[in-house]
Amino acid sequence: MIEVQQAVAPAPATVPAVGQAAPDFELLNQHGEPVRLSDFRGRNVVVVFYPFAFSGICTGELCEIRDNLAVFEDANATVLAISVDSKFTLRAYAEQEGYEFDLLADFWPHGAVAQEYGVFDARSGMALRGTFIIDAAGTVRYVVVNPRGQARELAEYRRALAALAG
Repeated sequence: MIEVQQAVAPAPATVPAVGQAAPDFELLNQHGEPVRLSDFRGRNVVVVFYPFAFSGICTGELCEIRDNLAVFEDANATVLAISVDSKFTLRAYAEQEGYEFDLLADFWPHGAVAQEYGVFDARSGMALRGTFIIDAAGTVRYVVVNPRGQARELAEYRRALAALAG
């Protein structure tokens, strides 16, 4: 007789709160290079989770970041954009859209970093639109998780980054 065991999904993580240490992670970028969050200590980091490459709202949001990258650079901030797509998909996406910031593949284990940040939707297998601004010491200073289908506003990034400087 074969015994069948059901896999029990881990309890979903909660979204890190402002003032908490940002969970560290290492993912491959669109070029297959490892990128570790803690390697950016001494710089602010804007971690942008998005559902999928090549989708309408995601492309609009990332193009807005691309077109306003100076806003982030002026705030001593690095942008790390994360989706559950493969590094191969992300490379094609970055080349097509001209993204010069890292697109990170949370591909395998599928959505593990998004799960750690409490923004993985297990029913659809994608990351939600979560943004985490992390200060130079590795502490979460701003969090927003937008509902499905609602784009994030660049003005919110500007305000949050200005608060870090000020």
